[in-house]
Amino acid sequence: MKDKIKNILDITFWKFVLVGIVNTLVGTAVMFAAYNVLHLSYWISSASNYVVGSIVSYFLNKYFTFQNKEKSWKQLVKFALNITVCYLVAYGLAKPLVSWFLHGQSKSVQDNLSMLVGLGAFVVFNYVGQRVIVFRK
Repeated sequence: MKDKIKNILDITFWKFVLVGIVNTLVGTAVMFAAYNVLHLSYWISSASNYVVGSIVSYFLNKYFTFQNKEKSWKQLVKFALNITVCYLVAYGLAKPLVSWFLHGQSKSVQDNLSMLVGLGAFVVFNYVGQRVIVFRK
């Protein structure tokens, strides 16, 4: 069990975390600006995070994190599918759960917290998907 954890938390994991920090800063800024400044909906705001963030993520993770030299449309489709599934699952679960826990709070508080919870869930799902499916060695 200790070796499995050590293999999961290798240099690739830490590179993914570093890329994730950059990606998260960019995407989160886009998401909260879209929701709070432009007054776009929860779904459009959170999705804008992943449109912008996914472009940054794909290139940084492909070449820096996973050092993948493969040139294929299949890999790009897997990446896009992984992002889409992770987004829908993470944010689809976060919104009703947070709304249920914070049913007495304003819609704005619920939606902002839902976006944070969705973000955390997305990171976990996305790492597993990219490492195991998209950029598998």
